[in-house]
Amino acid sequence: MYIHIGADRMIRAAELIAIFDVNIEQSSKISSEYMEHAREQGRVVQVGEEEVKSIVMTQDQIYYSPISSTTLKKRLNHIF
Repeated sequence: MYIHIGADRMIRAAELIAIFDVNIEQSSKISSEYMEHAREQGRVVQVGEEEVKSIVMTQDQIYYSPISSTTLKKRLNHIF
């Protein structure tokens, strides 16, 4: 199964590790350091050009999604 995370991007639900609200990056020093390290490794992907609302983590990539974390979680509930 796949989940649409914005623009033309879909990911396999089996690869999904976590979905976070984008504010977690700003509210936690550890989270911001982790994201900076991931950017340096080239693992962060911006989905579309709209305002970022959530962070979607998979095994290989981290996506900045324009879809809210609540909406993405609801989509997952329909899959499972």
